Amino acid sequence: MNDHTILIKNVRLYTEMGVIEKGCLLVKGKTIDAIEKGNRLQEVFPKELTIDGDGLQVIPGFIDGHIHGTHGADVMDATPEALDRIASKLPEEGTTSFLATTITQSTDNIERALANVSDYNNKVNSAELLGVHLEGPFIEKNKAGAQPAEFVARPSIELFNKWQAISGNNIKTVTLAPEKDKDHKLITNLSIQGLNISAGHTGAGFAEMKKAVGAGVNQVAHLCNAMTGLHHRDIGVVGAAFLQKELRSELIADGIHVSREMIEVIYQNIGPDRLIFITDAIRAKGLAPGHYDLGGQRVTVDEHKAELADGTLAGSVLRMIDAVKNIRQMTGASMEDLIKMASYNPAKQLKLDDRKGSLAVGKDADILLVDEDLNIHYTVCQGKIAYRR
Repeated sequence: MNDHTILIKNVRLYTEMGVIEKGCLLVKGKTIDAIEKGNRLQEVFPKELTIDGDGLQVIPGFIDGHIHGTHGADVMDATPEALDRIASKLPEEGTTSFLATTITQSTDNIERALANVSDYNNKVNSAELLGVHLEGPFIEKNKAGAQPAEFVARPSIELFNKWQAISGNNIKTVTLAPEKDKDHKLITNLSIQGLNISAGHTGAGFAEMKKAVGAGVNQVAHLCNAMTGLHHRDIGVVGAAFLQKELRSELIADGIHVSREMIEVIYQNIGPDRLIFITDAIRAKGLAPGHYDLGGQRVTVDEHKAELADGTLAGSVLRMIDAVKNIRQMTGASMEDLIKMASYNPAKQLKLDDRKGSLAVGKDADILLVDEDLNIHYTVCQGKIAYRR
């Protein structure tokens, strides 16, 4: 099949303008060229250039803004082969673009990972690397979780600017502890640069979070994990995620990092307009249970979770399509709302909604064909078929 021109027909289309029953979508090159009701376009396209969806649903590809690795590769490996491995495997779970996420580590190791991203060229038939999510090292030691505490550092504008230059200006999201940034100097600087600023691995209380939001914090990292929870005298970071409308919140929807009951509370009080699905996955995803590495630490992995020796959760082995399925099962969320949380919200948060996150003419052809049970039949990444069931 010539992947540069693809007609997808006989499908239900979840577009920016609403749902189209029995419609078709035309891909030319890397973008969506036409969306129509009916199958008129099939009259001018040879059969070999057509995917007959036969009643499947077409939705935008997922964006994972917080992922460390998968299938044996980790961003901190700092090799093009590791990024190739991650990018080539993600379409199997519906992810068509992602942020390479670092971990709190030595300056040398972080800089090698950033330089590797700067030099990286995206490949066809793979998820698109959108940039870097710098998770740490500007965090609170007592909330480090699986971030190696010995490498925690004070927030520094100078150090960040050096790292941004090394990355080729590819750092898009920074996760930090707002209370460690005195007078919010770094947060203000990042905000001026237009970055996505995420509060995480933080001991901040609600008052501190409110000030941080005023300075530019606009996201919460992996909600409920490695942060202050709800308390009746100080509602903490979780309470800020509920009340501060400026904040979108990442959610690891594996039922392990956040219980089913808490996910229901979150969904009912924050809602689909301000939630972003992430996996926070590590290199063990897609591999057999066993012992793996995360930031130089030994991690024990079973079929469902990854833990350090002391039982601390260490990222996940969650697939993005399973996060979407889990939320639908736990909350009854509609397809439109699932698309918001897995595709549109992360695109909006990263200021990429002009080309990603929804199906519209002129946008990137990042497309999933799924059945009623959300099983993926095709993943198209920028006009190329990257996965077929």
